[in-house]
Amino acid sequence: MNSAAAKATVSECKLKYLASINDDVLGEDTDADSELQYIDIGNVDSSGRISEMASYRFENAPSRARRIVQEGDVVISTVRTYLQAISQIHAPPDNLVVSTGFAVVRPLGERLDARYCGFALREQDFLAEVERRSVGVNYPAINAKDLADIPIFVHLLPKQRAIAYYLDRETARLDALIAAKQRLLELLAEKRQAIVTHAVTRGLDPSVQLKPSGVEWIGDVPMRWEIFSVKNAYSIQLGKMLQNQPDGRYDIEVPYLKAQHAQWGSVDLTDLPTMWASPEEIDALRITVGDLLVCEGGEVGRAALVTDEPETPTIIQNALHVVRGKNGTDTRFLLYILRQAVESNWIKAICNTSTISHFTADKFGEMRVWMPDAASQVAIADYLDLETARLDALVAKVQGGIALVEERRAALISAAVAGEIDVDAHTGEVA
Repeated sequence: MNSAAAKATVSECKLKYLASINDDVLGEDTDADSELQYIDIGNVDSSGRISEMASYRFENAPSRARRIVQEGDVVISTVRTYLQAISQIHAPPDNLVVSTGFAVVRPLGERLDARYCGFALREQDFLAEVERRSVGVNYPAINAKDLADIPIFVHLLPKQRAIAYYLDRETARLDALIAAKQRLLELLAEKRQAIVTHAVTRGLDPSVQLKPSGVEWIGDVPMRWEIFSVKNAYSIQLGKMLQNQPDGRYDIEVPYLKAQHAQWGSVDLTDLPTMWASPEEIDALRITVGDLLVCEGGEVGRAALVTDEPETPTIIQNALHVVRGKNGTDTRFLLYILRQAVESNWIKAICNTSTISHFTADKFGEMRVWMPDAASQVAIADYLDLETARLDALVAKVQGGIALVEERRAALISAAVAGEIDVDAHTGEVA
């Protein structure tokens, strides 16, 4: 049978006639000491892989940890539907629950094979219809009733089982390839960290004599390096609190950067919000090429170098520090020091931590760093710019490869479910 003939044997049927939805839920009378294993939407990726589950006693569990699942159920996110967080439940513990942000689809065995259902809900037309029927901008969502009204492709049960068998085998091959590429990404990240650590703590001369630094995360340093407090080598200026209206007659409305605009390796200068500021504040906080922007909260210590001059005067909000070198010190060198200090958790150790961490100007300024002379800082930063750019290019290539495999995986699932691949109902092989 050719693929056209195979597709002719496929019908479409609304999901509600093939499965029940949200059958079981934990009641509020559940014993407070009951132990739960919990899956949230963030634990399911776009390929259906489930990451580590959380454990809670019922009284401490999130209020959304209520939907009970069992073997063969398919969970599909009904909020932030663009994430396509869909997964089939295999060999669950007896106490497994999922977020109420999922719909729990339970196939009716006489009409819908459970394994086939897991793939049918990943078919591209079905996913597109879920997104089309979702409501909301920031958190698009679909209710269970509308989800149940969406049709899926249906074959006779023997053919459903054969398709599921075929896709289990083929997606396992693709998943193994993705896993190998992800492991390569981990190795590249480890190599990048090792190169940065060595350069900012030992320099570029392999024969240099060393001495103890007295700083835990640094270890030994070259004999001629000197220790400084950051404030002695760099100026640090915290940004401006958000001002929505002018306070003085000379105030000007200007673009500003939030912490989210300063990511490792780049500053995003597109579509910036605006606030009012005085000319004096603009002079002090206006960013320029060579400035280092450092996060005061959130991922404390995350830093980004300004490499492009903004088209209009642009300042920073008080979630960021702007750092500038003194006496020839290189902000790029400090950028690499901060990257290593964040990855070693040293930044968090010196932050103020109440409910959230804050890398205050005082804490930042008192942070001790070992540094070579200005010329060596430039040489080390130049070296690291080249080496990290080379590794980042490799990372981008591997990530592109993963994206292609994931596209192939999605296309294969859709083609098999829609009957565009003729899978033999007896052998599970392509006819």
